[in-house]
Amino acid sequence: MLFSLSLIMIIGFTLSGIFNRIKIPGIIAMILTGIILGPYSLDLISSDILNISPDLREIALIVILLKAGLTLDLEDLKKVGRPAFLLSFIPATLEIAAITVLAPLLFNMPYIEAAILGTVVAAVSPAVIVPRMIFLIHHGFGKEKSIPHMILAAASVDDVFVIVLFTAFLNMYKGSGFSLLSLISVPISIVSGVILGILVGLILIWFFKKIHIRDTIKVMIILSVSFLLVTFEDLFTGYIRVSGLLAVMSLGITILKFYGVLAKRLMSKFSKIWVGAELLLFVLVGAAVDISYVGNAGLYSVILVFTALTLRMLGVNLSLIGTKLNRQEKIFCSLSYLPKATVQAAIGAVPLSYGVGSGNLILTIAVLSIVITAPIGAAGIDITYKKFLKKN
Repeated sequence: MLFSLSLIMIIGFTLSGIFNRIKIPGIIAMILTGIILGPYSLDLISSDILNISPDLREIALIVILLKAGLTLDLEDLKKVGRPAFLLSFIPATLEIAAITVLAPLLFNMPYIEAAILGTVVAAVSPAVIVPRMIFLIHHGFGKEKSIPHMILAAASVDDVFVIVLFTAFLNMYKGSGFSLLSLISVPISIVSGVILGILVGLILIWFFKKIHIRDTIKVMIILSVSFLLVTFEDLFTGYIRVSGLLAVMSLGITILKFYGVLAKRLMSKFSKIWVGAELLLFVLVGAAVDISYVGNAGLYSVILVFTALTLRMLGVNLSLIGTKLNRQEKIFCSLSYLPKATVQAAIGAVPLSYGVGSGNLILTIAVLSIVITAPIGAAGIDITYKKFLKKN
């Protein structure tokens, strides 16, 4: 295991540095590292690491949502309430619908498996979006109209919305069937997750103010509690739907709202943790890719991804109707909503592990969507924010 970890870190960080220098997102290099070292290529990653890779990917997702929560100011979010709400589900819904209709025609797969593929591909990437929106917030770009805040909040709820639908479709595939409860569970999961996160956040704030401990220990406590929140999601199944991931982000927002001084200190520590978590997340998703399926996916996969992106951009513009954003700002929002990486890395291999017939194809298209959209979205944000957003 130690040998595998050393290879992952040395090769992953080296390639990531090289890619960043030539203006390609480092996450592409990390996925490439996983493909090279994984069991379908050189087979240099220990089976001990591969066996716990789903848990490691979930930990990375928790870290990035905590970072998002510790940055998201509710006062700024109130200014863009309606478009943020619409962005949280309209673009994803159109993209899932497009893939559900088109994938059976291109790959002759059942509609339920196409719907699972749609939910895997549809979510935007916190790993790409969150750091960039945090940078824009700190430097005052788009602050007057709260554009980074809107994208940050909407993208986070978008992920929760898609993950809940993914779970519902996967349960349907396993034989649980479709029920009205599956649809009702989406808003219930979001609301209950927010309430749970707020309550836990207030308890932690009270505890931290009463008992003086080092910030490093506070970070470990918050991480441990976040792991429990995600675990509770499974424990509550059958009683009430709770989004553990949204509870985690709400916890961070609550700390920022009621204990801002601490939130700013914790943010720097979570940023350091994310350096390692990000590497493991994307290397392990690359390791899960059977490269023999990439060739089979071919041109049809590229057509599917770009068609879905077109519908997503349409959804973004529909969500922004009636706002004060000008044309350039709407273009920026559309580009910001393109990149995919984190959720695809976290759940892309799940259908395969559950025995879904098109599992390998779903994972391959998930990785392909990362490779296509992460560079386009990241470069689009980096190139346009100075030109399209007003700086305060």
